[in-house]
Amino acid sequence: MTDETSRPLAVALRYDAPDAPRVVAVGRGELGQRIIDTAREHGVPVEANPALAEALSTIELDTAIPEALYEAVAVVIAFILQAAREPRGAAPMHR
Repeated sequence: MTDETSRPLAVALRYDAPDAPRVVAVGRGELGQRIIDTAREHGVPVEANPALAEALSTIELDTAIPEALYEAVAVVIAFILQAAREPRGAAPMHR
């Protein structure tokens, strides 16, 4: 038996402004790890935020995130966009 908290959980979002981000993939365990690995292989930024991932994992696929999660997701998107602007090898920005 595996503890749920020890199994990787991944939630992939798609964001096409001005629309709200949509949940496009959710996986736990082996599938979650495959989502993470595939994202990294394709240069898609990965942010670890277990509480937000748990909340997002309950949303149906291809559904916009609820307004209650806008602020939390906006913080993650802003962090990812900032990281994408930094030159490779630069020290990461700390919050």
